[in-house]
Amino acid sequence: MKTILIPTDFSEHSENALKAAALIAKHQNAKLLVLHVAGIKDSSLIKNNDESFTETMFYIRLAEKNFGEFLNKPYLKGLSVSQIIKKNTNFSEINEVLTENNVSLIVMSSHGTSGLHEIVIGSNTEKVIRYSNVPVLVIKEVASQYKMGIGVYTSDFSEDSIEAYKTAKEFFKEWQTTMKMVYINPNGRKFKNTRELDLMLTNFFTKAGEKDSSEFKNNVTIYSEHSIEKGIFNFSQDVNADFIVIPTHARQGIASILKGSLSEDVANHSMIPVLTIKI
Repeated sequence: MKTILIPTDFSEHSENALKAAALIAKHQNAKLLVLHVAGIKDSSLIKNNDESFTETMFYIRLAEKNFGEFLNKPYLKGLSVSQIIKKNTNFSEINEVLTENNVSLIVMSSHGTSGLHEIVIGSNTEKVIRYSNVPVLVIKEVASQYKMGIGVYTSDFSEDSIEAYKTAKEFFKEWQTTMKMVYINPNGRKFKNTRELDLMLTNFFTKAGEKDSSEFKNNVTIYSEHSIEKGIFNFSQDVNADFIVIPTHARQGIASILKGSLSEDVANHSMIPVLTIKI
């Protein structure tokens, strides 16, 4: 059984992520693991007579109480739901939680209608995206129905993105969703002619280990548009996509792949969830 992790601060935004994860779990026969990071220093857990220990225990008990209220929701009925409290805010340790609990997907929520712009730099969501070894699904709106039927995988199909492609391919297979691959061919200096595109895709799928590179190459839609970001949105609308899949480098996060206006447009203006996969 697959496991979905939902980090929470017990806010309305994190409940949006919980609702989305619950819908996915019901259709995918998955378990839910809800994580709260308390942000408690190890030194505060040393029992002594000062106020820090008393305050620490208060916050732990408060988190336990909040969990009781947060998880007491009718839409969780019939699902396997467990909870975990981590005392530290060291996001680099998140992969220990993922490994120990066999997590295959993280679901988080962005803040309001402005999308990821508010959380890309210096936020908990961005830090999870940066360190997580499993895909992270970032949603914007309150989930009302299950939508993971069609996903658009957009890439520059460079050698650097081969591992991300393999991870995405496995994700689509495991979660039984349809993968629509697209290469946005923009106007200007980044434009590639037919022969250049054919060579690029053949080399990519050959180095990715695909036995019949021509078959996979033919499954990539070449979408010409004035800009990459506009091409992503238009293609997603054309195929009625439910989410967009974007590779991201570990060190710089989303900004390393989505630069300039691309970062702003895709992250801020996407009206469908964005799934990030670390390169």
